[in-house]
Amino acid sequence: MVLETGYYDILGVEPGSSTEEIKKAYRKLALKFHPDKNPEEGERFKGISQAYEVLSDSKKRDLYDRGGEEAIKGGGTSGGFHSPMDIFDMFFGGGGRMHSRPERRGKRNVAHQLSMSLEDMYNGATRKLTLQKNVICQKCNGECYSAQGRNSRGGTEVHIQQIGPGIIQQIQTMCSECRGEGERINAKDRCKTCSGKKVVREKKILEVHVDRGMKDGQKITFHGEGDQLPGLEPGDVIIILDQKEHASFQRSENNLITQMEINLVEALCGLKHTIKTLDNRTLVIGSRPGEVIRPGDVKCILNEGMPLHRNPFERGLLIIQFQVNVHNISLAPINSFLGYTSTGNDYTKSKDNNNQELNIDQTPVGGLRCKGYY
Repeated sequence: MVLETGYYDILGVEPGSSTEEIKKAYRKLALKFHPDKNPEEGERFKGISQAYEVLSDSKKRDLYDRGGEEAIKGGGTSGGFHSPMDIFDMFFGGGGRMHSRPERRGKRNVAHQLSMSLEDMYNGATRKLTLQKNVICQKCNGECYSAQGRNSRGGTEVHIQQIGPGIIQQIQTMCSECRGEGERINAKDRCKTCSGKKVVREKKILEVHVDRGMKDGQKITFHGEGDQLPGLEPGDVIIILDQKEHASFQRSENNLITQMEINLVEALCGLKHTIKTLDNRTLVIGSRPGEVIRPGDVKCILNEGMPLHRNPFERGLLIIQFQVNVHNISLAPINSFLGYTSTGNDYTKSKDNNNQELNIDQTPVGGLRCKGYY
């Protein structure tokens, strides 16, 4: 029994969700609400990161499920936001003071999610992605000042506020004007092209090649195509593939799973169905009369699953799960197959029929183990 569901609600998952489901939900929300994309959503991003930090750790998650957020605080968790994204705001309360100058950040990578259909992942595809990025101003080469235009700023800002009678809180953050570099440029000396920012915004079109057989969550990296900052190596643009759900097929590693509904006559007397593949071919699926198909039976087609990435001439299995519909059927085809003839409302066994009576085992086949191959 889960005491609180707050963290689950933040990520949009159920309390019984698997670690992989929690990770996928976090990844989508983190990309959507990251401060680089939505500066006004900083607090929400912190909440998302906090929820993921707890729910992705089995011990913390168990503690949270049993005692809620209070149990997490009492358990001594850091309360930090350990995520693959950079988080830059640091708050220092209770009169504390940070004396050292903040370290300059290294290169910053930017992640973008790219939705792809299962057909695209099967056949391969190319997409053009338009991005806005910072590039060093060509007018001032990222300098933005004359020799006399620089003032020491220290790289931080200190804000003091009263939070109660006789209680003053001091908050120290990165300087919004010099961005932690410790130098401020006088307004009259700033470059007119970039307004002293040292960088300008520029549109960049990336051509993303999605190879056959690539998987959901797989990353494609464009090295050095991220934002530029003076004196720093440009970051990378990382494209994360997000595979859409498909109406007919479910992917499991390199295999494809599909459901096929048949009636009782087809299950006993043979069937002939077609399946449209992801590359628009038509497969004919059949069974012989007397080859009984039970509810839950599974058959596989070799080399008709997903292409193997970097080895596209090999493919996984196409797994067919049979569902037998026993409602509203006529028994005439079945009795005819078994050698019975109609005499009014009754059926009698034909004496000259050579077919053997079928002994049908009604035990369903469990799991996804293939009972037979096509």
